[in-house]
Amino acid sequence: MALKQVSSNKCFEGFQKVFEHDSAELKCKMKFGIYLPPKAETGKCPVLYWLSGLTCTEQNFITKAGFHQAAAEHGLIVVAPDTSPRGCNIEGEDESWDFGTGAGFYVDATEDPWKTNYRMYSYIKDELPKLINANFPTDPERMSVFGHSMGGHGALVLALRNPGKYKSVSAFAPICNPIQCQWGKKALGGYLGSDVSKWEAYDATQLVKSYPDSHLDILIDQGKDDQFLSAGQLLPDNFIAACTERKIPVVFRLQQAGYDHSYFFIATFINDHIKHHAKYLNA
Repeated sequence: MALKQVSSNKCFEGFQKVFEHDSAELKCKMKFGIYLPPKAETGKCPVLYWLSGLTCTEQNFITKAGFHQAAAEHGLIVVAPDTSPRGCNIEGEDESWDFGTGAGFYVDATEDPWKTNYRMYSYIKDELPKLINANFPTDPERMSVFGHSMGGHGALVLALRNPGKYKSVSAFAPICNPIQCQWGKKALGGYLGSDVSKWEAYDATQLVKSYPDSHLDILIDQGKDDQFLSAGQLLPDNFIAACTERKIPVVFRLQQAGYDHSYFFIATFINDHIKHHAKYLNA
């Protein structure tokens, strides 16, 4: 599968690059950002996948999060894909900010007209890692995932549905219980149809209840003044309760007043998350 380099910038002795490719899963052109640390010039490196939130592209994380220095120090390749298919000419794909373009929700859609293109779950789980492993100096056995908001939801779902695939998982302000919030009801209803039992496959709070073992250390950071926390969109308490009941280790950090849902919040604590993943990826 051919990759076309869109940009390349030297950063902390490594390179932040953006590539474009034709996705077989999504049936459109897709872009992803990839940071190659200096260690990638001489050997294989573990890969950390970042999943962004609603309205984002591959650019938000690579330009705003300030992760490069820590990734360079720990020798981690960091991949940041887009959040949905683009330009599929589906009626209604650009009508709202929380559904369609920029809002793929990391699910495989089963409903018309979305099911042909909106297959972000399989794209992130299968197609993208194969592409990365075929074209970059990766160690395919060492892979982790993290994300923000909708992407935090995606990261938790991927880790919980695929035990052992990811060495670690973390999230910033994740949508923890989408079947119970308005964002989730809109997205899951639109992509998966009206049968709520089908939504549970993409709900971290539901998935953790049947997770087969406790070998998954989860780190979650949540800002106390996050407007979407107070609006009932994120529901971390439901997820924490489910983890506690199943004895799944989770570190939940409610960060002090003033921290919100923005990339300023992410940039403040990103180094902690890189270290969390490096501990498992470099073990």
